[in-house]
Amino acid sequence: MFGEVLLGIVVILVVFVAIVAKRPSAFHIERSTSVLAAPDLVFAQLNDFHAWAAWSPWEKLDPKMARTHSGAPAGVGAAYSWNSENSKVGQGRMTIEKSDFPSLLVVQLEFIKPFAATNTVTFSIDPLGDGSRVKWAMDGHNGFLGKMLHLFMDMDKMVGGDFERGLANLRQVAESAPRPAAVAGAVLAR
Repeated sequence: MFGEVLLGIVVILVVFVAIVAKRPSAFHIERSTSVLAAPDLVFAQLNDFHAWAAWSPWEKLDPKMARTHSGAPAGVGAAYSWNSENSKVGQGRMTIEKSDFPSLLVVQLEFIKPFAATNTVTFSIDPLGDGSRVKWAMDGHNGFLGKMLHLFMDMDKMVGGDFERGLANLRQVAESAPRPAAVAGAVLAR
């Protein structure tokens, strides 16, 4: 009897490992929104990590979080590191790898704690009428443990919710940002 139970457990474990191993390792999470602000105003909020404090959904989770800015002040080479005791925030680093004004920003995102991972974050900004269409995406690869966790947790729903909150905050910040005189004059002339 004990041997049959043990054999049954081994079979279940083998099937589970096979299911996890066959899952795709690549993942993509994406959300978008429209903003009543010109692409250059939106881009300014993204291209400078100092501005992220006003809209990032993770900034307010731990007011005591240690933050460090290094590298370029903005654009390619700008880096931002954080360290928090809050497991939802953890520890990590972001570095801007590509900055094409005013339409594209690519960031390397390195998580250190609570788990190690390196992902690519992309912000795309397209003109949309009097405003902009902003897309926030994250791409990465999962190892075996990550694939196993994705069986039980919907990462798109979890992280996507944070993206949605961040985009709503970004919309509010960009729409209330002072417009350059030329843009404000053009809007008033309508």
